[in-house]
Amino acid sequence: MADLTEAQRQAYWQYNVRLTVVLLVIWFVVTYLISGLWAGWLNQYSILGFPLGYYMAAQGSLAIFVIEIAAYAYLMNKKDEEFGIREEG
Repeated sequence: MADLTEAQRQAYWQYNVRLTVVLLVIWFVVTYLISGLWAGWLNQYSILGFPLGYYMAAQGSLAIFVIEIAAYAYLMNKKDEEFGIREEG
């Protein structure tokens, strides 16, 4: 691991926390609001022949979660390269 200054460590950690908070807000909105509270209202629309509220709870939210994981890994890898941090392996 690269030797980082305290300012670099602070910047790296702030980026990580900010990214995590954004992804958790998306997770909350998708899980509790779209797939939960608004599911009844969304059911008036359909996607692939299923009511949208049902689809989001059954499959749509899972797809979004996988995209979030991939986005986190990609963005943190870019940040690691920027700070000269490499994982061994």
